[in-house]
Amino acid sequence: MPEPEAPSQPVAPVSPQLFAYLATDPVAELLGIVFEEIHPGYARARMPVTHRLLNAPGTAHGGAMMALIDVVHAAVSNSHGTLAVAQDVHTEFLSAGTVGDVLMCAGEEISRTQRTAVYRIDVHAVGRPSHPDGKLLATALARVFRIGTPLPIEPSAVLESS
Repeated sequence: MPEPEAPSQPVAPVSPQLFAYLATDPVAELLGIVFEEIHPGYARARMPVTHRLLNAPGTAHGGAMMALIDVVHAAVSNSHGTLAVAQDVHTEFLSAGTVGDVLMCAGEEISRTQRTAVYRIDVHAVGRPSHPDGKLLATALARVFRIGTPLPIEPSAVLESS
Protein backbone atom coordinates (compact mmCIF):
# COMPACT_ATOMS: atom_id res chain seq x y z
CA MET A 1 0.00 0.00 0.00
CA PRO A 2 1.61 3.29 -1.04
CA GLU A 3 2.05 6.07 1.48
CA PRO A 4 -0.80 8.61 1.69
CA GLU A 5 -0.47 11.53 -0.63
CA ALA A 6 -1.21 15.17 0.01
CA PRO A 7 -4.83 16.18 -0.69
CA SER A 8 -5.64 15.87 -4.39
CA GLN A 9 -7.26 19.27 -4.60
CA PRO A 10 -4.74 22.11 -4.54
CA VAL A 11 -4.56 23.49 -1.02
CA ALA A 12 -2.12 26.21 -0.09
CA PRO A 13 0.32 25.25 2.64
CA VAL A 14 -0.07 26.93 5.98
CA SER A 15 1.91 30.12 6.47
CA PRO A 16 5.57 29.84 7.43
CA GLN A 17 4.68 31.20 10.89
CA LEU A 18 2.02 28.54 11.50
CA PHE A 19 4.29 25.82 10.07
CA ALA A 20 7.06 26.85 12.48
CA TYR A 21 4.61 26.92 15.39
CA LEU A 22 3.22 23.45 14.62
CA ALA A 23 6.61 21.91 13.80
CA THR A 24 8.25 23.17 17.00
CA ASP A 25 7.63 20.34 19.42
CA PRO A 26 10.18 19.23 22.03
CA VAL A 27 9.13 15.57 21.73
CA ALA A 28 9.46 15.75 17.94
CA GLU A 29 12.95 17.17 18.32
CA LEU A 30 13.89 14.49 20.87
CA LEU A 31 12.77 11.67 18.55
CA GLY A 32 14.15 13.17 15.33
CA ILE A 33 10.71 13.87 13.84
CA VAL A 34 10.85 16.37 10.97
CA PHE A 35 7.79 17.88 9.29
CA GLU A 36 7.79 17.89 5.51
CA GLU A 37 4.38 19.33 4.74
CA ILE A 38 1.45 20.96 6.52
CA HIS A 39 -1.71 22.14 4.77
CA PRO A 40 -5.06 22.90 6.38
CA GLY A 41 -6.36 19.40 7.12
CA TYR A 42 -3.13 17.57 6.23
CA ALA A 43 0.28 17.01 7.80
CA ARG A 44 3.22 14.75 6.99
CA ALA A 45 6.40 14.09 8.97
CA ARG A 46 9.21 11.55 9.01
CA MET A 47 11.18 9.86 11.77
CA PRO A 48 14.25 7.64 11.35
CA VAL A 49 14.33 4.44 13.39
CA THR A 50 17.58 4.43 15.34
CA HIS A 51 18.82 1.94 17.92
CA ARG A 52 17.51 4.31 20.65
CA LEU A 53 13.91 3.77 19.42
CA LEU A 54 13.92 -0.03 19.67
CA ASN A 55 12.09 -2.26 22.13
CA ALA A 56 13.53 -5.39 23.79
CA PRO A 57 12.90 -7.66 20.75
CA GLY A 58 14.80 -5.16 18.56
CA THR A 59 11.98 -3.62 16.55
CA ALA A 60 10.65 -0.06 16.53
CA HIS A 61 9.04 0.65 19.91
CA GLY A 62 5.27 1.07 19.75
CA GLY A 63 5.58 4.10 22.03
CA ALA A 64 7.90 5.78 19.53
CA MET A 65 5.40 5.13 16.72
CA MET A 66 2.56 6.42 18.91
CA ALA A 67 4.60 9.56 19.63
CA LEU A 68 5.05 10.08 15.87
CA ILE A 69 1.30 9.63 15.35
CA ASP A 70 0.54 12.02 18.22
CA VAL A 71 2.89 14.72 16.93
CA VAL A 72 1.35 14.51 13.44
CA HIS A 73 -2.14 14.43 14.98
CA ALA A 74 -1.40 17.66 16.85
CA ALA A 75 -0.16 19.37 13.68
CA VAL A 76 -3.01 18.29 11.41
CA SER A 77 -5.72 19.04 13.98
CA ASN A 78 -4.34 22.53 14.65
CA SER A 79 -3.55 23.24 10.99
CA HIS A 80 -6.54 25.58 10.66
CA GLY A 81 -4.94 27.96 13.16
CA THR A 82 -7.30 27.26 16.04
CA LEU A 83 -6.71 25.17 19.13
CA ALA A 84 -7.86 21.55 19.07
CA VAL A 85 -7.18 18.97 21.78
CA ALA A 86 -7.09 15.20 21.44
CA GLN A 87 -10.05 13.20 22.74
CA ASP A 88 -9.27 9.76 21.38
CA VAL A 89 -6.67 7.98 19.27
CA HIS A 90 -7.24 4.37 18.27
CA THR A 91 -4.15 2.77 16.74
CA GLU A 92 -3.70 -0.57 15.02
CA PHE A 93 -0.12 -1.83 14.79
CA LEU A 94 0.16 -3.90 11.63
CA SER A 95 3.87 -4.59 11.27
CA ALA A 96 7.16 -3.71 12.95
CA GLY A 97 9.71 -1.11 11.95
CA THR A 98 13.40 -1.90 12.04
CA VAL A 99 16.65 0.02 12.48
CA GLY A 100 17.35 2.02 9.35
CA ASP A 101 13.70 2.47 8.40
CA VAL A 102 12.38 5.95 7.88
CA LEU A 103 8.84 6.13 9.21
CA MET A 104 6.66 8.42 7.14
CA CYS A 105 3.52 9.53 8.95
CA ALA A 106 0.68 11.37 7.24
CA GLY A 107 -2.52 12.62 8.80
CA GLU A 108 -5.58 13.65 6.84
CA GLU A 109 -8.78 15.27 8.05
CA ILE A 110 -11.79 13.14 7.19
CA SER A 111 -14.47 15.09 9.07
CA ARG A 112 -14.59 18.52 10.72
CA THR A 113 -17.43 20.34 12.42
CA GLN A 114 -17.47 23.46 14.55
CA ARG A 115 -16.55 21.46 17.68
CA THR A 116 -15.00 18.13 16.63
CA ALA A 117 -12.83 16.65 13.89
CA VAL A 118 -11.64 13.17 12.92
CA TYR A 119 -8.35 12.24 11.26
CA ARG A 120 -6.84 9.16 9.66
CA ILE A 121 -3.14 8.86 10.38
CA ASP A 122 -0.94 6.24 8.70
CA VAL A 123 2.67 5.25 9.35
CA HIS A 124 4.68 3.70 6.52
CA ALA A 125 8.25 2.41 6.44
CA VAL A 126 9.73 3.96 3.30
CA GLY A 127 12.89 3.07 1.46
CA ARG A 128 12.83 -0.68 2.08
CA PRO A 129 13.99 -2.60 -1.01
CA SER A 130 11.25 -5.19 -0.38
CA HIS A 131 8.57 -2.48 -0.19
CA PRO A 132 9.66 0.43 -2.42
CA ASP A 133 6.25 2.14 -2.13
CA GLY A 134 6.25 1.96 1.66
CA LYS A 135 5.01 -0.73 4.00
CA LEU A 136 2.04 0.20 6.19
CA LEU A 137 3.13 -0.32 9.82
CA ALA A 138 0.32 1.38 11.73
CA THR A 139 -2.95 3.17 11.15
CA ALA A 140 -4.87 5.37 13.55
CA LEU A 141 -8.25 7.02 13.76
CA ALA A 142 -8.05 10.13 15.92
CA ARG A 143 -10.63 12.61 17.19
CA VAL A 144 -10.26 16.10 18.65
CA PHE A 145 -12.37 18.66 20.39
CA ARG A 146 -12.00 22.00 18.58
CA ILE A 147 -11.81 24.65 21.28
CA GLY A 148 -11.66 27.37 18.65
CA THR A 149 -9.20 29.65 20.43
CA PRO A 150 -6.75 31.12 17.91
CA LEU A 151 -3.26 29.69 18.23
CA PRO A 152 -0.79 32.19 19.74
CA ILE A 153 0.74 33.36 16.46
CA GLU A 154 0.01 36.47 14.44
CA PRO A 155 -3.63 36.17 13.21
CA SER A 156 -2.72 37.32 9.69
CA ALA A 157 -0.20 34.46 9.45
CA VAL A 158 -2.84 31.74 9.43
CA LEU A 159 -4.56 30.51 6.28
CA GLU A 160 -8.02 29.46 7.48
CA SER A 161 -9.60 26.88 5.22
CA SER A 162 -13.34 26.50 5.56
